[in-house]
Amino acid sequence: MHVEGTVLRGPEFEPVEGRVVVEDGRIVAVEETTTDSDAIVCPAFVNAHTHIGDSIAKEAGAGLSLDELVAPPDGLKHRLLRTASREAKVTAMRRSLRFMQRSGTAATIEFREGGVEGVRAIRDALDGLDIEAVVLGRETVEAMEAADGFGASGARDADFEERRAATRAADKPFGIHAGERDSHDLDPALDLDPTFLVHVVHPEPHHLLRIETEGVPVVVCPRSNLVTDAGTPPIADLLERTTVALGTDNVMLNSPSMFREMEFAAKLCDVSATEVLRMATVNGATLAGLNCGLIEPDREAKLLVLDGDSDNLCGARDIVRAVVRRAGVDDVMRVIL
Repeated sequence: MHVEGTVLRGPEFEPVEGRVVVEDGRIVAVEETTTDSDAIVCPAFVNAHTHIGDSIAKEAGAGLSLDELVAPPDGLKHRLLRTASREAKVTAMRRSLRFMQRSGTAATIEFREGGVEGVRAIRDALDGLDIEAVVLGRETVEAMEAADGFGASGARDADFEERRAATRAADKPFGIHAGERDSHDLDPALDLDPTFLVHVVHPEPHHLLRIETEGVPVVVCPRSNLVTDAGTPPIADLLERTTVALGTDNVMLNSPSMFREMEFAAKLCDVSATEVLRMATVNGATLAGLNCGLIEPDREAKLLVLDGDSDNLCGARDIVRAVVRRAGVDDVMRVIL
């Protein structure tokens, strides 16, 4: 199989006219050649932070504070999750996952509430879909053991030492929210030696130094931070120090569209389109332990094909900038997962 068009090749997403050659689900070559295709061939996205269970409560809680919305155990989302039926949660999650797949997301890193049963519910929601999920269980060691790792709410919420030790012993990833409300929980989170941090909106200089020195990747979710009035993550400062990936966070607050997240990050923060596309693809894949996110030989062929002749994209002078700041779901021609 091959896919023709303007191919965004390699880690710099260099636009080249040609084709991607795929065998047995892997990219075997990127060939430069003349083509009549107007397609733009991109790596599919990796959404590095989601709470897909919140799909049962889209746009609930207008006007509430961050703690009132999501703080465990009695924030609005947790109350709604406890009262919703399993069938309702699985159906709602499946619809969000289906939308993510259709809009070019190959994989997501999901913080899954509900213990072991919550992990089983999202596995059921994923059944038959092509999108992958690295599922991080929450609340208990048993949830971590049933999942791909552990996703902690934040160091201010509980003592996670025992769960961190168990996750380390299981050789699984440990992610934790930190620095979302203020800087106070960043040092305790870093003391847990996490696989990655989520949010980091309010780092102080010594936090940035620790992140760099200790090599801790960060997932930023700028739309969510704006909606909850948390502030704006210093993406440019973080990119100078570590791997930064992009996530859409709570489905309750935001559509799980990586197109929207990329546009927002690119227009809000002083970072290039190439950096943002890297955050939305290979950087998330690296965090998830996946061999995708770039179009180059030996990578898995997780591809997003856009219509470069759509009314929205036709005439773009800078292809990467157009993909990041302008493209949307309506421009998707094909998703290859």
